[in-house]
Amino acid sequence: MRDWRIETRCLQEGWKPKSGEPRVLPIYQSTTYKYDSTEDVAKLFDLSAPGHMYSRISNPTVECLENKLASLEGGTGALCAASGQTATLITVLNLCRTGDHIVSASAIYGGTFNLLHHTLERLGISTSFIDADASEDEIQKAFRPNTRALFGETLANPKLSVLDIEKFARIARANNVPFVIDNTFATPILCRPLEYGADIIVHSATKYLDGHATSVSGVIIESGKFDWSNGNFPAFTAPDESYHGVVYTRDFPRTPFTTKARVQLMRDLGANMTAQTAFLVNLGVETLHLRMERHSANARQAAEYLAKHPKVLSVAYPGLPADKYYALAQKYLPLGASGIISFVIKGGREAAVRFMDSLRLAAIVVHVADARTSVLHPASSTHRQMNDAQLAQAGIEPGMIRLSIGLENIGDIIEDIQAALG
Repeated sequence: MRDWRIETRCLQEGWKPKSGEPRVLPIYQSTTYKYDSTEDVAKLFDLSAPGHMYSRISNPTVECLENKLASLEGGTGALCAASGQTATLITVLNLCRTGDHIVSASAIYGGTFNLLHHTLERLGISTSFIDADASEDEIQKAFRPNTRALFGETLANPKLSVLDIEKFARIARANNVPFVIDNTFATPILCRPLEYGADIIVHSATKYLDGHATSVSGVIIESGKFDWSNGNFPAFTAPDESYHGVVYTRDFPRTPFTTKARVQLMRDLGANMTAQTAFLVNLGVETLHLRMERHSANARQAAEYLAKHPKVLSVAYPGLPADKYYALAQKYLPLGASGIISFVIKGGREAAVRFMDSLRLAAIVVHVADARTSVLHPASSTHRQMNDAQLAQAGIEPGMIRLSIGLENIGDIIEDIQAALG
């Protein structure tokens, strides 16, 4: 199965029906599962036999989606969650205890910044934010003896900077911590960070994976290659008393990270993906390869138009040869740079508002990366919690507009932008 090309895996991985079973992934709409004996249940709770004990921990529909997404990213295991934010939270809590520390790129999604800078800080987990474009020596200065992860985004939201994945992977390895990367905007169709040395991937599956703005969800995928026995992560190598002394690296050598996250954190927090959501996300993933090609092609043409318009100060789209991150995009995103464009309009915030209110095809929504073209003003919405200094550090100007290019005819999209610019 691993020999299949990724387009085929989008359709064929996950649900594998046997003779006489439904061709399409069924929705196992059940919280509960029946067993033949008490011993069968005991084996499940001992983690000594495969199966499902309760849908807060696992569900057959969700499991099929997890297997598909792990295959697409080239990982050994996956855990689906109720949202992308939940996926990031569970990832951090699976790595860190009170008193631990994270190093993160500063150019990240506003919700993730808020989670790391405020919410986790209240739990005693601190974060140092660094310029992802800085040298390895400069980034190294942010590390401490208690640092437990390095975090970044493949394509930063909304700055649209491209992360040098191999550089971050080298820094993480030198410090014996995992490199966690959010691959939401790129998707495994455009970039597979595990192939460049990343250790853990998170996605907001709400975005391109679903692709139709139907469901909020997230996923965590592990590479299966990180050395958890390096001394920094004893919770993976010591017996877990909450599960009868299971040792994750010993008993689950291919999936220690996602197994621990599932049976500790998903069990206790209950932020699970529902079967209905998994069904809808799976439908989206079946056409992911087709959609990402069209999103990227449309966005490049829209970015080219904006870059030439006299009312536009600057355009951030790494698929343009003049873009600062074009070389990195050619290395990590050779098939396309996704459908997201950030641009700065002349006249600042007021001009941005006038432009957005004049659009007729593109909708103003607090969302991004679905089949329909949409637009948002990050400084007023997704990054509103940041002060001016933090906005500047994240590469967000008052006049910046985030445009999510959809699958409509590109002529109609450009005509809508042209009319709104006036």
